[in-house]
Amino acid sequence: MTLSWSEADFFGADVRKISAHEERCTSCPLDRRTEPLILDFPSSCKGNTAVSSAQQSPEGKAFLPLAIAILTVSDSRKPETDKSGDKVAELASDAGHRIAARQIIADDAETLRAQMRDWIADPAIDVIIATGGTGVTGRDVTPEALAPLISKPIPGFGELFRMLSFQEIGTSTIQSRAEAAICDGTIVFLLPGSTGGVRLGMEAIIIPQLDIRHAPCNLSELLPRIRYEH
Repeated sequence: MTLSWSEADFFGADVRKISAHEERCTSCPLDRRTEPLILDFPSSCKGNTAVSSAQQSPEGKAFLPLAIAILTVSDSRKPETDKSGDKVAELASDAGHRIAARQIIADDAETLRAQMRDWIADPAIDVIIATGGTGVTGRDVTPEALAPLISKPIPGFGELFRMLSFQEIGTSTIQSRAEAAICDGTIVFLLPGSTGGVRLGMEAIIIPQLDIRHAPCNLSELLPRIRYEH
């Protein structure tokens, strides 16, 4: 079915417009349900001929701000010392998104999971970005906290993050368990606790993927299908 939504729908309001006839989105070359994977981006990203030229090209779309919740995972940080959380907020806000919620929680899997579960269930939150707790020590439990809540993992995020991180810190990047996932219609990113890791993940991957204008495709434009398509 073709999904149409107003900005209110996009942020999880109760009014949802779903037409009676479904057509698969063909704007992204990596989202081919009935055709072989084609990596010829210029020819395979033309979109459905039934939609407008603005819809066919991500560059032709108006920017759509998302509501982002920021979770800092730390036993010691306070609001005045939360530089990594500040960096997430700064970069997300500078990109045009709205900070809908922000919390600092100690490295406790149950407490972290409860907070993430609440945000995932909140229709006013589109994206969760967590920083901290992604290492390999005993107190690093953010991936374990998220694991039971995952609907679909996005393994490419962690793979790409570590590839880019390798260029900056070499083999030390193997200690990072940065990851991303879809959790019941909400996009969740887990970043390292360092400001450098936050900067890299936000600038190189997250900000582009949350921009509906990013070509050839992005997570922002998939949010309605992630939420409503079953």
